[in-house]
Amino acid sequence: MTTLPDYSLLELASVREGDSVSTTLANSVAYAQHAETLGFKRFWLAEHHNMEGISSSATSVLVGHIAGKTNRIRVGSGGVMLPNHPPLVVAEQFGTLECLYPGRIDLGLGRAPGTDPITARALRREGLGADQFPEDVERLQSLLGPLQPGQAVKAIPGAGTEVPIWLLGSSLFSAQLAALRGLPYAFAGHFAPRLYREALKVYRDLFRPSAQLQEPYAMLAIPAVPAESMEQARFLTTTSYQRILSLFRGQPLWMKPPVESMDGLWNTGEKASVQDFLGLQILGDADDLRQQLDHLLSDIHVDELMFTVDIYDPVKRRQALDILAQTRAQSTDSTASIN
Repeated sequence: MTTLPDYSLLELASVREGDSVSTTLANSVAYAQHAETLGFKRFWLAEHHNMEGISSSATSVLVGHIAGKTNRIRVGSGGVMLPNHPPLVVAEQFGTLECLYPGRIDLGLGRAPGTDPITARALRREGLGADQFPEDVERLQSLLGPLQPGQAVKAIPGAGTEVPIWLLGSSLFSAQLAALRGLPYAFAGHFAPRLYREALKVYRDLFRPSAQLQEPYAMLAIPAVPAESMEQARFLTTTSYQRILSLFRGQPLWMKPPVESMDGLWNTGEKASVQDFLGLQILGDADDLRQQLDHLLSDIHVDELMFTVDIYDPVKRRQALDILAQTRAQSTDSTASIN
């Protein structure tokens, strides 16, 4: 039985069908607070725009809200989609957050817009896009670093805070860039599992030490449905199936209650596509999860696992964290902390 990496959580603030955004965000706060009591390391919030059913568009606002409602857990972006934002604005926002919550803020950066082309234009960043991502990352590092003599543009607040920057990706590009810049790297296996082995290997093979990081540090994001039994987990995961099916069909992404069977809701091709999307999903009780994690980690090296937990009932979702925490307690002399 191997020792598991640290555990963290990724939150999309998914809105249950019929719920309000206010209720959704209150549930996200309770979820983060419970994760903190269990010793989870980080709580990150994604950035999505123009998606009915996803309420995490104003990522920096939510980072501040969650950080203000918790005490110790690191809170950050998973991630800020940099093509949507001027680096100076991001530096000011996250520099301010670091000043408010010292030592607890992470800045994860993504290269995709996290939305459709029409919405990208509405964000007023048309034409800047992913091509200048490496330059924008460099600008952000400079803006969050110490002030230099004669520096014309300063992030105030922001300069000198050196908020930890992570690069996020679902392909080899960001893995290479993170390695060459000496930055920590997170692979988005929760929605794009195909290249996770290759990306993690490229990152470690090409890593160059930097002022921020002397050794490579890799995170893998995966979906999880912890439950009291495998039977219950298979029932609960139909919520994820329905939401991903809606994504593929271009429909609103409201979180729907689980169903006894997906028969009649999807066709054979859609079923295969949804299950491929969730190719790294783990599910079941603590023993089931532990066995699946041991298998997943048998041929890769990651320092941290970040879980997406798509469960309809907010109470069951928090209880799922208890079950997830048990998987790590099994390898730490039955202690409750997973740090």
